Amino acid sequence: MTLEQYLENRNKMMEDAEGLIAEGKLEESKAKMKEIEKLDNDWEDVKVANANLNALKDNQAVAEVETKNEIIDGVGVGQVELPKNEDEIYVDEWAKHLMNQSMTEDEKNVFAPVNNVSNEFTHTTINTPTLIPDTVIAGIEGLMEEQYPLLADVRKFNVHGNLTMNRHESIEAGDAAWYTEDVVVADEENKFGQFTLTGHALSKAVTVSWKMKAMAVGAFIPFIQREIASRMGVALATGVTRGSGENEPNGIITTLKAQADTPQVIEYENLEYSNLTGAAAKIHSSLLGQVAIYANNKTVWNTLANLLDKNGRPIFIPDVTTGGVGRMFGYTVKADGSLQEGEILFGNADKGYILNTNEPMKMVTQDHAKPRKTDYVAYGIYDGDVYEPQAFALLTVQEG
Repeated sequence: MTLEQYLENRNKMMEDAEGLIAEGKLEESKAKMKEIEKLDNDWEDVKVANANLNALKDNQAVAEVETKNEIIDGVGVGQVELPKNEDEIYVDEWAKHLMNQSMTEDEKNVFAPVNNVSNEFTHTTINTPTLIPDTVIAGIEGLMEEQYPLLADVRKFNVHGNLTMNRHESIEAGDAAWYTEDVVVADEENKFGQFTLTGHALSKAVTVSWKMKAMAVGAFIPFIQREIASRMGVALATGVTRGSGENEPNGIITTLKAQADTPQVIEYENLEYSNLTGAAAKIHSSLLGQVAIYANNKTVWNTLANLLDKNGRPIFIPDVTTGGVGRMFGYTVKADGSLQEGEILFGNADKGYILNTNEPMKMVTQDHAKPRKTDYVAYGIYDGDVYEPQAFALLTVQEG
C-alpha cells in the first residue's frame, strides 16, 4: 500500500462515515470508524516495514563499498567517496541531528553556525530548533503543491516581518475621457488601500517510533518530507482557500463571501451551462489570461465532467497535458482538495492572492522514553490575503 492509496482510501472512508452520521445511522458509522482505525494501524505497519527494508538496503550498499577495490598498477585502492559541498553536508547533518546520530567534524562545522549553536554541542540537546534545509523544504512544498494546485498557483513572497503593499481600489476622478481643445484635462484621483500581511504560526507534529527512527538517513529525509507535507499542506491550503483571517491567512472564499452583495459569488441549485459562463464573466478582462478552474475531485468528476451544453455535448475535456485533469472554455481544470463539494472557483491565483512566508520552516524534536517514540514538530510563520477580488469568481451550492 502506497501513501497515495492510503490517503485515497482514508478520505473515501471518512466521507462514508460522515454520510452515515448525517443519515442517523450511528451504529454503521461506528463500524466505519473502526475500519478507519484499522487502516491507520495497517499504514503504521507498512511504514515500519518500509523503514526496516530501506535500512537493510543501506547496510548492503555500505558493505559493497567497503569490500569493493580497484587495482591500479598492481596496488589495491579502496573506493573513495566524492567530497560533498556544504549544502549536501547540512542536509545529512540535519537528518542525523533529528535521528540523534553522531556527526563528523566537517558536519559540525556546517551545522553549528547555521543554527546558532556551539560547535561543542552534543546530540542529546534535541529540543533545539533547527532550520530545515532548503532542498528538504523544496521537497515538502513540492508535495504540498502537488496535492493542492491552488496553493501552488498563488503568488509567494519570503519577507521577514510584516509585508505591506499598496492596493489600488478605484479612480475617484480624472479617468480617461474625451476633451475639446479648450478644456483642461482633469487631474486623476486614485484611491489606494493598505495591504498588510503580519504572520500566523503554523505547526504540525509527526510522531515516529524509535524503531522507525533507526532507518537510514537517505530513507529518513523523504519519509519526513511526506509526513510533514501531508499534515501542513492541508492546513496551509485550506487557509489560502477558506481561512478566517484570525490566527490564520484570510482565505479567497472567505473574502468573496464577505463582500457587500457578494458580486463575485454565484449560488446554484443544479449546475447549468449559464452558471459557468456567468462565473467567467465576473473575472476582470485584464486577468483572464492565467485563469484556472478549481474544484475538489468529487465535484470535478461527478459534476463538471457530466455537464452538457445546449446541444448535448460535454463541456469538460479530459486533458492532463496542461497541468490539471481537463479543460473547460479553454481554462485548465485542477482538482484541489481544499475546496468543499459543490464549490467551483474560477481564478487567476497569481494576480489575485499573495502568500508570505514570514519565517522559514523549522523543526523541534522531543523524545519520550516510556513509549519509545519521538515527536518531530515542524513550524513556520505564514500569512496571506486576497490582493484582487476581481481575479476570482465562486460557484457554490445554494444554501437551504
